[in-house]
Amino acid sequence: MVRRTALDLAVHAGHAETVRVLLAAGADLRQRAGEYGELTPLCLAAVLGHAAVVEILLAAGAPTGAQGEMGYVPLVLAATATEQGHPQTVDVLLRHGVDINGVMKDKTSLEWAADFGQLQMVHQLLARGAIPTVKALSSARAGRERSPEIADKYTLIVDALHAAGIDED
Repeated sequence: MVRRTALDLAVHAGHAETVRVLLAAGADLRQRAGEYGELTPLCLAAVLGHAAVVEILLAAGAPTGAQGEMGYVPLVLAATATEQGHPQTVDVLLRHGVDINGVMKDKTSLEWAADFGQLQMVHQLLARGAIPTVKALSSARAGRERSPEIADKYTLIVDALHAAGIDED
């Protein structure tokens, strides 16, 4: 475990005004955050769904690409952090120009959402311009077999990807 900073703790708690004050006082946007120092402040805010904090960090110039040794991407974290993802946080990131097709561990946010069976997030990402891929389609199909209790959800994801123009041929 690493020693956590005031910015790290404020981001973790979702205290937007405290984050704003700390940044104004010179807190480093690139410092390590999270219990093990595995994230940046932006990645931590994204994974926790703190949209207001994400907005502040982006306005202050936080880097949005792959971060740290693990290569975490804020958009992927926001899109897949919970069963539904964090739709508001995803919107904030996209409004600030984050690459909707950015890759984390060889998958885009759409591919991760399809893999995790996150139907609403798949719809949101497609509506915002995510490129449907064969990999997303394959992930959704595999999900049907892997998780029969939510196979209907995966079938709807397959249908959404087909409607978005993906064709495996």
